[in-house]
This record gives sequence, structure tokens and C-alpha cells, in this order.
Amino acid sequence: MKVSTGWLADYISLDGVTAEDLADKITDAGIEIDSVEKRNKGLSGIVTGYVKSKEKHPDADKLNVCIVDAGQEEDLQIVCGAKNVAAGQKVPVALVGAKLPGLEIKKAKLRGVLSQGMICSAKELGLNDKLLPKELQEGILVLPEDTEIGQDITKVLGLNDEILEFDLTPNRSDCLSMIGAAYETSAILGRELSLPNPGRDVIEIAFPASEQIAVTIENEEHCKHYAVRYIAGVKPAPSPLWMQNRLMAAGIRPINNIVDITNYVMLEYGQPLHAFDADRLEGGVIGVRLAREGEILTTLDGQERKLEPHMLVIADAAKAVGLAGVMGGLNSEVTDQTVNILLESARFDGGTVRKTSRQLGLRSEASLRFEKEVDPRSVIPALDRAASLLSSIAGGSVHGGIVQAGTDDVQERVIKLSLDKVNSRLGTDLSLLEVKTLFARLHFSFGDAEEGVVEVSVPTRRGDITLDVDLLEEVARLYGYDNIPTTPIEGPTTPGGLTGPQAMRRNLRRLLADGGYQEVLGYSFIQPEQTTLFPALTEGGHAVKLALPMSEERSVLRTSLLPQLLDIAQYNLNRRQSDLALFEIGTVFVTDEEQLTRQPREFQTLGLLLTGSRAAKQWNVAAEPVDFFDLKGALESVFAYLGLENAVVFEGDSPQGYHPGRSASVYLNAEGERVKLGTIGQIHPDLQRKQDLEDTYAAEILLAPLYEAARTTLQFTDLPRFPGMERDIALVVDSEVPASRLLDVIREQGGSLLQSAQVFDVYTGGKMESGKKSVAVSLLYRHAEHTLTDEEVSEVHTKVLDALQQSFGANLRK
Repeated sequence: MKVSTGWLADYISLDGVTAEDLADKITDAGIEIDSVEKRNKGLSGIVTGYVKSKEKHPDADKLNVCIVDAGQEEDLQIVCGAKNVAAGQKVPVALVGAKLPGLEIKKAKLRGVLSQGMICSAKELGLNDKLLPKELQEGILVLPEDTEIGQDITKVLGLNDEILEFDLTPNRSDCLSMIGAAYETSAILGRELSLPNPGRDVIEIAFPASEQIAVTIENEEHCKHYAVRYIAGVKPAPSPLWMQNRLMAAGIRPINNIVDITNYVMLEYGQPLHAFDADRLEGGVIGVRLAREGEILTTLDGQERKLEPHMLVIADAAKAVGLAGVMGGLNSEVTDQTVNILLESARFDGGTVRKTSRQLGLRSEASLRFEKEVDPRSVIPALDRAASLLSSIAGGSVHGGIVQAGTDDVQERVIKLSLDKVNSRLGTDLSLLEVKTLFARLHFSFGDAEEGVVEVSVPTRRGDITLDVDLLEEVARLYGYDNIPTTPIEGPTTPGGLTGPQAMRRNLRRLLADGGYQEVLGYSFIQPEQTTLFPALTEGGHAVKLALPMSEERSVLRTSLLPQLLDIAQYNLNRRQSDLALFEIGTVFVTDEEQLTRQPREFQTLGLLLTGSRAAKQWNVAAEPVDFFDLKGALESVFAYLGLENAVVFEGDSPQGYHPGRSASVYLNAEGERVKLGTIGQIHPDLQRKQDLEDTYAAEILLAPLYEAARTTLQFTDLPRFPGMERDIALVVDSEVPASRLLDVIREQGGSLLQSAQVFDVYTGGKMESGKKSVAVSLLYRHAEHTLTDEEVSEVHTKVLDALQQSFGANLRK
């Protein structure tokens, strides 16, 4: 919202307060001021002049020699090249010695003819010429005929003004108006307000407006109040210069006196208005209704728009004539031939206006205000103010009475606030009188509810104040945040810290980064077809579709981290970054419903990706490509950190999306339960080719089971004092038996004497029987208190072999 200090001074005295000071005070009170802009861009020595005559330059076809009365002792001769200069015009004249942005005017001869100044365009004066009426955007600036000759142009054009740009949060819609800004300024400065009284200024003629028009509301949930006035005999013409200056200062282009008045009152009251050409309305009725299926409306911007049944329209007896709260229709537009006006003021539902505006991509100053909810009590005052201006400026005759439907009978919210709560929350020692004084500055009415409690009636313009803590905030900001004393915190305090899962994730990131992996962040939104690539962790669920996706490529929530990791790898490979070790810790989403009716389930997962070489090629070292076991080793380091190295097993079962012979599922054995953690392996060759990747390995692991099972407390054991005894065995088992199952049985039967068991060889083919394999395992036995004897080791070792034979039919290889 652009607030003119010159306009603001109509309502409140700003004597002794500069624009910069005012901006600082308003910012300190809670509304940020983005900028303070001076409308005068460095002009001096420029006055209004009257072009007495215009003659062609004797030696230049495109130049004219003008005689100008600029209020000086003698008329000036000025050479001007503008196409639109003409005798009888009032124009800005830069005298000799005048200064314009980047220019100083001197006497000069143009093609041999003396020029004693310059007739200026809007652009040369530093104005935004795009905000001028179209006929004045090119050539010199032509001023109204009643402009006084010799007057300083900065006064004529209101250029001694300064503009404050309010950066308003959605809750402060009350300051989307000059009067709202005046209330705020009055509260901050503690000065009196002087506001217009529009009802007193309206002069009505004897003809009742109700004889010309009837008003209806079909859907009161979308429009609480709709009111119109009928104004006859208007004369469309340019607005007075003072009104044009104020509109341009606010960033609005003047059009004609009728449209300008509606915009002016909107800026003043924050209540959007609309003027219909009354003679183009049919049936003597205007109303508010929902659009009909397939209804078409051409709006004032010339665009034909297909409406939907949830959109609110203004309609006469035959057709829609406007989009309620957004933009009027071209079929009822005010033109130069308009004679009679129907002036609308209403309270439309903000949600309805917002939905229509966004769906049609049609944003306007009106929709901006309705979306944030206008003051329900400004409907009639704004209507009266506009009617008064149309009568005095456009020559209109205001028919008697207001024709309306609905009601503006909105009660002020009454809130109680205790002094004890104010002082305990703010750490202040304010008296009840001081608190009441602050509410008086806000123009809130109040009274005593009980001892130490003030009862405040909140004006309807402040819809953001609903609770006593909102009143408390008003006290704080007007009292001054800098005046609130610093006091020690009292009561019990809770030191900050990370939860177990948070600390674990942080340490996992550090662990993987130290191991040479780089963390990446993928999009949470992916393509629908990517949700089927790696279904292992969300099998049986459905992807969550976005209601308003940015694009089809980002239309569903991800069900796996791996598709995004593959996209990131492809992106890097396309830029000649071929050796990649990537990881991401993120959330995936899945729902059990085909049509989402409740919150989806979320899982935190760890994704890893490897491709390229283990290390850069050197003069004495050849490049070696990464393989499955590099990635498996990274996962094993994670499990070892969590104290789960003996609880996690890898079983080859070719999960979807992976190479059928180089992949496995990962399981966690915890407290007698077997939980699937995730998958690991080489990406399926077809998918690699589709994404233009070389051999790529990936893994994805659920983190929630690890959070529960992890043993992150460091445990120390003494260094061994007694020697261990090694036994190597080669077991012949069926090819389908996983080595991890063999190790589980060995560890179970080895008990406390077995310190470690590790597979060091797997052999198939050759002389090995078909369907069999040889798994060689190294076992290390050790006792913490004494040196083991052969008898002790043999006893335990025999138990191990017997259990292997019973469980898997394992025999020692000969």
C-alpha cells in the first residue's frame, strides 16, 4: 500500500515529523515501511505557462516556435519539437536556470532561433508517464485550463509529496486504506484525527433510487451486504488535477472522473466500489448470484472468461455484468456517453473472491482488499463518499436513499484484558490509566469490567484482534518495544537439545561425509511414473497426488529417494562428473487410500548411490570401478556405528528396480523379530540405459527401525590378555542357503567363547556337486579370564558343527 504523506495530512497533522521519521516510528510499531519515495526527482525553476502562439520553425520541419506567457516580466520564445504542442495550452515550462533530472536549462539557439526555456513532458519531469491518461503519455504534458499561470509546477502536480510504501502482513488489512493508515499514524503519534463525514455531504434529489432499481442477494453466505445508489446526469470528463495526482502517487492511472472517484474512495476507505452504466442494465434489477454452468463474461480488460458455478457474479435480469469483487463486465462499462450511474458497494466473502481471482488469473486492487476482508461498516460510508464526489465533480444528481440487501449490522467484539496479565507478560509496571490511554490512542472504546480489568470494544476495522493477547500486543507496540525492560527469565527452564533420532541423523551425515559421500537434497515432488520404480519399502500403498501441482513432472509426493538420486546422478554425468558417492536423508510418503481423506504415512529413509571409480586414476594406479561391495561396506559402517553389525543380514532376492543377480534385501533381527530394512544393489540395466548411466549402485534403508534398535552408547572392553584359537571350516550346503543364516547359527552356538566368525571364501562349480556350494568360515575363540584348552574349544566347535548339520545339512568339505 502506497501512502501519500500529503494525503495523510488531510486527516492528521504531520507538523514537525519528516517522512523518514514517520517511517521509522511506523516500522518500530510493527508495520514495516519498505521505502520512502520523494515524488520530486530534483525539479526546480519550473512553472506553468500559457502557449499564446505556435509557428513553424523557418529552418526545421519538426520544430515549432512558441510564444509562452510563464508569469515572467516578458513572454518567452521557446523552440519545441513536440507534436502535440498547440496555442491555447497550459504547459510546464522550465525557465533558464531550471533543473530537471540530469539536465540544466540554458539559453540556446536551435537552428538559428533563440529558445528561452523548455516545454516539458511528464517523463522529463520525472513522472511515471505510464500512469498518465493515454492521450498525455506522448509529447508534452498538457495541464487543465484552469491552472494558474506562473505557479510552481511541484505544487501544481503535487510533487512536494513523499510516499511511504507499507509492507502489510495479511492480518493488517485495515491499513489498505488512507483512513486506516491515518488511524495507525494517529495511534503512533498520539495526535487527533479529522475524518470526512460522507453522510452529511450527500445532497439528494427528491426522486427515490428505489424507483429505478431493485437489489437481490441469492447467496448470502457469499455476500452479506449489497448496496447501491442511483446517480443521474453525470458528465464523464477528466478528473481534477488534485485527484489525478493522488491516484498516480498511489500507482493508479486516472481514466475519467467517474472511474477515478471509485478508485479514490477505495484508496481512502479500503472499500472497493464499482460504477455501472445504469442505462445498459436490463430489467430494473441488479443482484448477486452464483454463475450458471458455462456462463460467459467479457471483463473490462477485454478478456472473455468462462465462468464456473462456484464463482460469484453481479447480474441484471438478463445477464452477468461483473465478477463480484474482482472486475466489472465490459457490457456495463462506463464510457464517455454514460449519463446515469449505478454505484455499487458490497461486502463479498473473501474466500469466494480469492478462489475466483486465482482460478482466472485475474488480480485487481478490489480483489486484493476483498480477499483480506474489508471493514463491514465501511460499505455505506464509502458509498456516500463516492456519491458526494460524483455530485460535486461529475455533476451528477443523487437520487434519494440507498437500495440494499443484507445488513451491515456487525457488532463490535468486546474483549476483557487484565492489568496483571499485561504486566506479567510484558515485564512492565504499567498502570490501568496508562493502558487505557493507549487504547484511546487506537480509538478503541473501553470501560471498567472489574477491579484491574478493562473491557475493550474493538472496532470492526480491526478484524485481526480477536483475543486478549491481541490487545496485549497492541499495548506492547504502542508503549514501544524498546521501552519494555529486560528482565531475567523466571520459573523452570528446559535446556535445548536434540532428540535421539535428530542426533542420530546428524551423526549419520557426519559418518557418511567422512567416508567420502556427498549429501544431496532431492525434490519431494516427482513424476507419477517414478513411483513404480522402487516399490519395495511402500509396497501396497498409493502415491499422494498434489491438488495444485507446479507441473506434471512434480505432481506426486515421492515414494522413494532413489528416483531423485538417479536424476541427480544423470545431471552430474551430463556435466562430466562421473565419480559420484551421494547420500540423502529424507522423507517418503504413501497412503493406503486411492482417494486421500486423511494424512498420508511418512517414512524417513536413507538413500545411497555409487557410480564411477573408487579413486581418481594416477600414474601408478589404474582406475577401478565401484561395485556392490563398496556400497555394502558403507551400509555396514552405518550399522556398526549403531551397534547393529551382528543384527543386520543381507539376502539376495532381486528387488524390483535392481539388477536381478546383483541385489539384495536388508533385514534387521531385533528382539526375536525380523524386520525388512530396505534394499541394495545395482540398478537394473534397462533403467540405467534409460537414464544414460554407467553401472550404478544404490541402497535405501528405513530409519525408524534403526532408531528403536540402535545401541549408540559406547561400550568399552579390555584388550585381550590371553591368546585366541582359530578354526577354519569349509561347509558344503545347498546353493540357496544364505551365508548369513550359517553365521547366525554359528554365533548362537558359539556362545561367549566365540569372539568372531567371518566368511572368507565361497566356492561353486568345478568338482562341487550340482546345486551345492562351499562356504569357508574363519572362527576365532577366546576366553577373557584364561588361556583356552583344546578340549574347551573342541567341545564348543563340535556343538557348532552339529547345529549346522541339523539346520542346513551342512557337511565339512573334504
